[in-house]
Amino acid sequence: MKKPSSSSGLVYSTETGRMCPDCRQPVASCTCSSAKPAPVTDGVVRVSRETKGRAGKGVTLVKGLALEPVALAALAKQLRNACGAGGTVKDGIIEVQGDHCERVAQALKLQGYTVKRSGG
Repeated sequence: MKKPSSSSGLVYSTETGRMCPDCRQPVASCTCSSAKPAPVTDGVVRVSRETKGRAGKGVTLVKGLALEPVALAALAKQLRNACGAGGTVKDGIIEVQGDHCERVAQALKLQGYTVKRSGG
């Protein structure tokens, strides 16, 4: 027979709704996900093209931006508008649909970033 532990691992409460598994607070008042610091980079933004896992469709990837999630989403929107394409932000990497490496690099240089092409 198991011994009851002090932290019950409660995931849902009828009183407050969903609970954060890390800090055990209600999701509405959880602060552990917003307290993550921005990633540390070397100051160089890398722009590359990738087709792996996308059924041959190419996307332009922008890596190495040390921005908060809100600022990163705003920059992604600017880049998508500059290219006239769709895209998303996943795990701190901006993805722009299509091969737009030159346009993205030029737009980032105009904003003052140090940009390098990476990959083939």
